[in-house]
This record gives sequence, structure tokens and C-alpha cells, in this order.
Amino acid sequence: MNKIIDSIGSLAGGKEDGAIGIDIGSSAIKVVEIKRKGGRTVLETYGAVSLGPYDGLDVGRVTNLSVEKIATALKEVLKQSGVTATSGAFSIPIQSSLIFNIDLPTTVKESEMSTIIPTEARKYIPVPITEVSLDYFRLPQKESSFEEMNMTNENSDIPQKPVDKTSVLVVATQNDAIAKYRSIVSQCSLSASFFEIEIFSSIRANFEHELSPVLLMDFGASRTKLSIVEFGTIKNYHTIDRGGADITDSIAKSLSIPFSEAEKLKKEFGLFGNPVEKTLPDIIKIHIDYIFAETNNVLLGYEKKYNKIISKVIFTGGGSLLKGLSEVAANNFRAEIETGHPFSKVNAPEFLNKVLETMGPEFAVALGLALRKLQ
Repeated sequence: MNKIIDSIGSLAGGKEDGAIGIDIGSSAIKVVEIKRKGGRTVLETYGAVSLGPYDGLDVGRVTNLSVEKIATALKEVLKQSGVTATSGAFSIPIQSSLIFNIDLPTTVKESEMSTIIPTEARKYIPVPITEVSLDYFRLPQKESSFEEMNMTNENSDIPQKPVDKTSVLVVATQNDAIAKYRSIVSQCSLSASFFEIEIFSSIRANFEHELSPVLLMDFGASRTKLSIVEFGTIKNYHTIDRGGADITDSIAKSLSIPFSEAEKLKKEFGLFGNPVEKTLPDIIKIHIDYIFAETNNVLLGYEKKYNKIISKVIFTGGGSLLKGLSEVAANNFRAEIETGHPFSKVNAPEFLNKVLETMGPEFAVALGLALRKLQ
């Protein structure tokens, strides 16, 4: 398969004049088409379609559609958004993959990696190695600190030079998932430029040039994805099995209202509540508190392991648009809170700025894919 790990810092240069990014999520499909015109990256069009109705469910529901139904939905959103490209970049959901780091001696040569990585990866992958496709990226080597250079052991006052290690980021993707997406592509009369794990696309769309460790929180419909990123590379990854659809479902059951009505209440009022349904903020906050508690555990583990703290938290994904979320987060995290604005990386008509800023987090993965294709 094509490489699913790519440079996530550079957004300039490239040979392609146009690119389309396609993000097939659990509750919706989002597409973004961009082009390079006169040295500028320009937004051509974007669109989204909810998948619930294709499964006889409400908008916002998590689905498990067949390849045929996903292809039908994708063809519809491509038609409605007026996409002209016939080749696209596709995201692979993180639940179909495993991301981990392997430490190797710095003496390992690049030519030896293709043999060593599969052998070492077996320790982390719970299925036969033949059932996954592996990709890897050697992370930039960290310089030893003054304290590390002057470490001594208990039996000697002589400084002990730290063991030279190189860290390799490895991604294992299920072959079945790749085959499924290839089938969707073929049924839509498209060609796939590449497939990429969604988290890498999201990082590319949301990050600028942050040097300190940053937490990216992607609030999806079925889960919340946490990525701690430093110098443009993932240092830690974790998934919380709770998302926007769980919150809506809880509202619907607690207030004895249809899912569709609960979704409207959630989007309109969020954590701010309303005079009629005064318990709404409390229902939502139970889930947010759980997500933030799990996140704090991940951050604590990272801080203990690397002796570093997070400087910023970036929110992305459709769930990040929940009203009041940033205010609650400000009381939870000891860091700057920011909601991603992916469309700031492209040029668009000025009258669209407000709309794109509001909708940006939902289209982060699709835009990140398109940006890579345009490189």
C-alpha cells in the first residue's frame, strides 16, 4: 500500500494542481476539494452527508453500513458538492489500525529497517502479521539533556553516557480495512491516490509550527481520539470509547424524547442549557467529565514518562463544536485551549470565513488529506 505516514509539517510545494480529501466517518462522509492557483492554495468546494438515513437511522447516529451503501452515499456527496477531481485521498479510521513506538539502537541502518520492524512489531500486534500492512517512520532523535549526560549509577561517580536509541513510529493497518476502502473507491469510479490513518490528516490540518508538546482531542461521533504531538510527531495515542452520539443518546433517554430532537437540543444549547430542559447541561457534563478524566490519566502518564507537560490543547472533530466545551475545559486543563481552524490553511471568499471557521473542525481530516495530496 501507499505510505500512510507522511510529513505532517510541510504544507508548501508539490506538483498537483488539484486535490480532493475524503473522510468516511462512522456517522458522516466529508469531502474537501482544493486547488493551487497562482501559488495559493484555494478552497474549491466542500460537502458532507449523514450516513444514518442510509441505514434507516437518525442523522448523527453511528452506522455500520455495507460497502454498497457507503459508495452510494459517497457518490451523492460528490455530486452535491460539485467535486470535479476523479482521484482522491482517503482516510482510514483509527480503529482499523494500531499505532506504537519501537526503540532501536541508533546503529541500525535504514536498509535493515524493513527486516527488523516486522520482527519487532509482532510483540505489539494481537493478530498474525500477515493480516496487517506495516508502515514506519524514524522519529527525529532527541538530544540528551545536561542531566542525562551527567547521570551516574549507584556504584560510580563517573557520568554514564545514555544508551543511544532511535524511536520508530509504526502503524499497522488491517488488510481487510484497506480492501474495504479500495472496494468503495472502485464502486464510485474513482481512483485512490493514497490511504492515510485519519489522525495524521487531522494533525496536518490543525497544527502550525508548535514546538512544545500539544494534545489534539478529536471529538467524533463514536469515540474521542487523543494524540500528544511534539515536533510534528505523535508521542502518545489513546482512544476513549465515548463520543457525540453517546451524549445525544443519553439526552434522548433521560428526557424521553426522540434522538433527532435530542441532537437538536445538544447542538443548540450544549452545556449552557436552556430554560425548558434545565437538566440538559448535567446530562451532557456526565459524559464530558468522563472524557476529561480519561484524558487527564493519559496526560499524567505522559508527564511521568517524559517529564514534560502539555502547553496547549487543540479541539477538533464535530463534537468540539459543543457550546460551553471550551469553558469547561479551561477549568480542567492547565494549558491553553484552542479550537482548530483548518480552513485557515486555504484561501476562500471572505463571506465564507465565518461559516468555515464554525464548520472547520468537522472537515479537518478531509482537508488534511487534500493538503497532503497537493504537496
